[in-house]
Amino acid sequence: MVCIKTTRGVFISMIAYPHIDPEIFRIGQFSIRWYGLMYAVGFAASYLLVRYQLKKNQDPDFRNHIQKLPPTFLDSLYTYLILGLVIGARVGYILFYDLSNYLNHPLEVFAVWHGGMSFHGGLIGTLFGGYWCCKKYRADFWRMADLVIVTAPIGLACGRLGNFINGELYGRITDVPWAMVFPSGGPFPRHPSQLYEFALEGVFLFIILWSLKNRKLAAGSLSALFLVLYGVFRFFVEFFREPDAHIGFIAGFLTMGQLLCILTAFVGILLLFIRQRR
Repeated sequence: MVCIKTTRGVFISMIAYPHIDPEIFRIGQFSIRWYGLMYAVGFAASYLLVRYQLKKNQDPDFRNHIQKLPPTFLDSLYTYLILGLVIGARVGYILFYDLSNYLNHPLEVFAVWHGGMSFHGGLIGTLFGGYWCCKKYRADFWRMADLVIVTAPIGLACGRLGNFINGELYGRITDVPWAMVFPSGGPFPRHPSQLYEFALEGVFLFIILWSLKNRKLAAGSLSALFLVLYGVFRFFVEFFREPDAHIGFIAGFLTMGQLLCILTAFVGILLLFIRQRR
């Protein structure tokens, strides 16, 4: 615990930010970073849990369907998902958050090491990638989507831990006892909003979806529920997260992330209604 003076001139006790080197190790120009490792861990965990679900699935029709697919289908699916995530996250950030800058500096589009990845863009990219792969192999898209989506919160949790280690996407200034001073966030204590998202969008969302995976729900229902719950959880946490400096607030008090979350939750509700009717 440390003691610091707030913007109101009040001294408070707070938790010291644990300075962790974003680089695990470096050899010459090559380095391994915690953020990249978190992505790898998230995808590996998702892959293994989807394989587990396929082996444990008791639906004879679906098992028969899976057995007709080539043995390499799951590997191909995750290749498409990873490509869709990376491309979609980059394009989404450009379109949703900083289009004018990239129009003026088009070569920066390829400078991914400078940061700039959007969850909502990554989500769209993975949906397209997954749909394309399932269509190619004639796999049941919605059944596969439900298998994958219940594992997605693990990747979200890993990503938020990576943000926390990098000291980025921090929260707004506050005087709560668990506030932290982030290296790039100025001298005042802030909400560790990355950890809020880790708990809600990661751990809590995973518990909910995993507990529902064996229920007899219409195909696509879990995917729709993910969209709704993620939209709600992220919308709530955005009230504690510092808005993007180059965008600020929209409509007085909303952030760009919250507007995208409203759209995400709406699409989820619509999809849930459609899939349940079918």
